[in-house]
Amino acid sequence: MKAISLLLFTLFLGKSCNHATQNDIATAMIQYTANSRGYHLNIIVANQKASVSQGRGTENPTSELAISEADWTALVGYFQKVNLKDLPNLKDPTQKRFYDGAAIAHLKIRYQDTDYDTVDFDHGNPPAAIEMLVNKIVALAKTEE
Repeated sequence: MKAISLLLFTLFLGKSCNHATQNDIATAMIQYTANSRGYHLNIIVANQKASVSQGRGTENPTSELAISEADWTALVGYFQKVNLKDLPNLKDPTQKRFYDGAAIAHLKIRYQDTDYDTVDFDHGNPPAAIEMLVNKIVALAKTEE
């Protein structure tokens, strides 16, 4: 009986520890920005909603959109694969933004009262570790157009 109790207790602790190591997107705020001289995109994802601003100034208001259940499930999966502590150390795959070949993009994640920022990278060509997450977030803004 003690062996069964010990086994169940071990399994219970193992499950709760495993769950704690995964990122919970429900408590996170993800902000993606891309800027160049003539281009501005700001997307904020939080609480299964996205705020999208395309352009600067009052003539380009922010639009709110609800994220579908399928898109949210995909975002949750991509978010759980991201190692937040490695975000500042990710290498940008290309440098087209240095000569106006691409907009300057940046990803910021606020999770459990801590901000995690990436280095700047080219819009449309994010680092491989966050590529799926970034592409999904940008796709949400394109469906809003």
